[in-house]
Amino acid sequence: MNRVCVVAGVGPGNGAAFARRFGSEGYSVALLARSTTFSVKVASTLPEARVYECDVTDATAVSRTFDAIRRELGEVEVLVYNAGSGVWGSVEEATAADFEASWRINALGGFLAAKQVIPAMKRTGRGNIVFVGATASRKAGPRSAAFSSAKGAQRSLAESMARALWPAGIHVSLIVVDGVVDLPRTRERMPDKPDSFFIKPDDVADIGFRLTQQRPSAWSFEVEARPYGESW
Repeated sequence: MNRVCVVAGVGPGNGAAFARRFGSEGYSVALLARSTTFSVKVASTLPEARVYECDVTDATAVSRTFDAIRRELGEVEVLVYNAGSGVWGSVEEATAADFEASWRINALGGFLAAKQVIPAMKRTGRGNIVFVGATASRKAGPRSAAFSSAKGAQRSLAESMARALWPAGIHVSLIVVDGVVDLPRTRERMPDKPDSFFIKPDDVADIGFRLTQQRPSAWSFEVEARPYGESW
């Protein structure tokens, strides 16, 4: 039986790491991104992967993309929702467009993607939906008016889904990423920081994969991922 994992939001950090991890475990991986330039490179390194250009905030685009995934790969067993960009600024600096865009990417997109995979998961009585969240969902900084509101909405959505879907055999979970992800651009911006300061995407992906392997008698909902040197 073909096992299918969808990674929504594939960039050079956590998204690519999730694709690689599930691909290495024998999954056929669908890589979703607004631009396919980078995801095509990732897919070329995996044994069974397909790339889909998709704006997760567009309900029609999401529906069309998941129709294609079902037709070309099969029903989705794992959905990793990693789309999560945001705009930084105080409530005075952020615009209404910033606020809405953050919510649409972090919360609405997760809602739309989840609704595409839930029916098949309920029919089989199993499946996994993993949201990749952020500290901002719990602790709003002065310059995260839009981002923290969106991540808070995402966390609440995930929790509501978990309470509704766990009894149906669908494991919904959330990884709270607390720290700076190790990327070329973050290294360039913080050249004085030691290696131990950064969160390794492969380690975040390992958490996500292991969440999908948990037994139903001891499922986790919210798991934190932070470097040991991070203050919290």
